[in-house]
Amino acid sequence: MTYEDSFVKPSLLKRESSQFDRGDISFIIISGAMALFMIPGLAFLYSGLSRRKSALSLIMVVCASNTVCIIQWYLWGYSLAFSPTATNGFIGNFANFGLKNVLGDPSPGSPLIPDLLYSFYQMEFACVTIGILVGAIAERGRLLPVMVFTFLWMTFVYCPLACWAWNVNGWGYKWGVLDFAGGGPVELGSGVGGLAYAWILGRRKEKELVNFRPHNVAMVNLGTFILWFGWLGFNGGCAYGANLRAVMAIWNSMLSPAFAGVVWCLLDYRLERKYSMVGFCSGSIAGLVATTAAAGYLQPWAAVLMGIVSGLVCNLGTKVKLILGIDDAFDIFAAHAVGGVIGLLFNGIFASHSVIALDGVNLNVPGGWVNHNWKQLYIQFDYICAASGYTFVVTAMIAKAIDMIPGLQLRTTPEGESVGLDEVEIGEYANDYIEVRRHFYDLSAFGEHKVNSTASDLFVSGDKKRSSNVRKSVHRIHLEDSAPETLQEKNIDAVIELQPTSECQ
Repeated sequence: MTYEDSFVKPSLLKRESSQFDRGDISFIIISGAMALFMIPGLAFLYSGLSRRKSALSLIMVVCASNTVCIIQWYLWGYSLAFSPTATNGFIGNFANFGLKNVLGDPSPGSPLIPDLLYSFYQMEFACVTIGILVGAIAERGRLLPVMVFTFLWMTFVYCPLACWAWNVNGWGYKWGVLDFAGGGPVELGSGVGGLAYAWILGRRKEKELVNFRPHNVAMVNLGTFILWFGWLGFNGGCAYGANLRAVMAIWNSMLSPAFAGVVWCLLDYRLERKYSMVGFCSGSIAGLVATTAAAGYLQPWAAVLMGIVSGLVCNLGTKVKLILGIDDAFDIFAAHAVGGVIGLLFNGIFASHSVIALDGVNLNVPGGWVNHNWKQLYIQFDYICAASGYTFVVTAMIAKAIDMIPGLQLRTTPEGESVGLDEVEIGEYANDYIEVRRHFYDLSAFGEHKVNSTASDLFVSGDKKRSSNVRKSVHRIHLEDSAPETLQEKNIDAVIELQPTSECQ
């Protein structure tokens, strides 16, 4: 042994004779990186779905929540969720605070990968979950309070949910709950939590809800397919090895969203007689959400059926916010909570023992009704009720408590909501330009704006005073209202009202 070798810790020397397959390790590293790529996918999706004046704020809140989540997960998030020495069944302890003693031992989730890699992979699940939830602030929520909320929510909601389902001592794990990649912690956590946060935050102003439409559908599509790509690693990696179960999970993650996207699009077509790209993207995401809970348990034919059901039921689920009067701007509850419920219930009926055993590790899991395990459905149902109820109540309590702290009010001012969060919260813009016109005839033959053309005509005809007033009026309109939609309407009115009279022509 050389002089330098004497300073190497003995535990690190175990790497020379690793018990883990390097192919499995590489597969999970790549899967974790693909799951990380879902963060910009979410950011682009939410940004495209919003109005232009708040587009950048949604990119910012998703990315910032990712950073806060990483810090929380490193400090105690992983320990509270997966510490194997905690036996209360509800939440872990601080035995692995700061990733203490998290290195080369077999992970709590699978003997196929080391603990350190498992902690990284599960961290990406947590980051995606909170990234979904923070979309609830849409166009009215402040950035700083939601960052405080992120840290507390991860500690008091996500970590217990993850412990229930995946910790070896969690009550759900011991009871036999089937939750492959996070139907409870990820989908119910984000969907129900987002609904609770939106409830405490309150509705947007009514005039902001009139004629609301996404400002960039191309970005919605881009975000959706980035998410779909990342979801293949998100679901496939939960087999915790490069094995046939991972391939089956990936296949199911292709089939279900494909069918769900078609179903949602056709349901929207029956109402509008248009093939909605936003509808197709929404359906595809609903199908992906359902696979989160079930991708590694179902035969492909069951995944097809699940996609059809999730596209139909999640589409109808968008009406829940109207019934409850909660401004769930991006239908987080309809897509994630309802989709998560469908996936978990499908496990109770269609989970197949033969699919589960494809990883070569879980050889004694009984499956669902297709394997005559009749009790599995009510186990899944009870788990759904417990996770949903706990998430809604605790999320609402955390949000309300933060809102009562001076300086941490969740909501921006009415003026800030009108101007847009990009202006009042970020000071930068996703699209930093001024829209001239939507319609061709709003431009003159020389490419000049009609209002300016009118002013020029008045000046040439000798009416200098009225020409000056026209230009000042247009300039005042630009300063008073930075919202492009309102700007367009006001300028059109100005063009109509300030056309030259017969006396000036």
